[in-house]
Amino acid sequence: MTSETKIDTGTEELLCVIRDRVAIITLNRPEARNAFSDTLTPALRSMIKACGENPEVGALLLTGAGTAFCAGGNVKGMGAHRDKKKLEMADDEKVADLQERQRLLTGALASVRKPTIAALPGPAVGAGLALALACDIRLAAQSAFVSTGYVRVALSGDYGIAWLLTRLVGTSRARELMFTGDKVDAARCEAIGLVNRVVPDDELQTEAFALARSMADGPTLALRYIKDNLDEALQFDFATARDHEAERLVRLTTTADHKEAVQAFIDKRKPVFRGA
Repeated sequence: MTSETKIDTGTEELLCVIRDRVAIITLNRPEARNAFSDTLTPALRSMIKACGENPEVGALLLTGAGTAFCAGGNVKGMGAHRDKKKLEMADDEKVADLQERQRLLTGALASVRKPTIAALPGPAVGAGLALALACDIRLAAQSAFVSTGYVRVALSGDYGIAWLLTRLVGTSRARELMFTGDKVDAARCEAIGLVNRVVPDDELQTEAFALARSMADGPTLALRYIKDNLDEALQFDFATARDHEAERLVRLTTTADHKEAVQAFIDKRKPVFRGA
């Protein structure tokens, strides 16, 4: 039986429900292709933190309302409608402000110790693409596309997009995508490893939720340690990463979830994990 709890995000620009231990976070500005705003973005930061820390949540699923994932920053706000307070800030204050906003968004998302999935019903551009890249797994609708976009507005990138992109597709393709700002369709995204799977448009949300739920039902601590191991594969030498893997595996052998998994294997049944 499906259970669902609606979470108050403080704004209609961001929706969140917890369904069967999956936190479904939906950017809800379809009229603006779910571009970030001064209302949506703070709410998104809060939801990432809250869901990441909530023991009733086993996985996070990020998506966008309508036919877009996220168009990134508000380009109109970069022109005549710029925030006057920010215009008056000194450059070092602007740098510190952006660094903090990045830390609390893509930084916080990458730090969540639970599986995170981005479902792209349509375009993911600029900082919106960085948001998708900060997730563990990406599913894209057949009609979706991505673009780094920054070069088209004479900017260099933010929210860690160059770091995230390079680690997913390699330095040569990352440079091509950053230098050109070209639109990359879903099929090529899958071919170069930028998304994990492309599905028919009308099946995206169903498939993304099914994948998230399968992970949310899994052994919480083991998934956390798997994520730690995978992150360290990009940071440490082989010997150090291997030693840390050994430490984590030995810890897991004493858990109730491990014992339940072994017994379920013997009994030929599905295990029921308790997160302990």
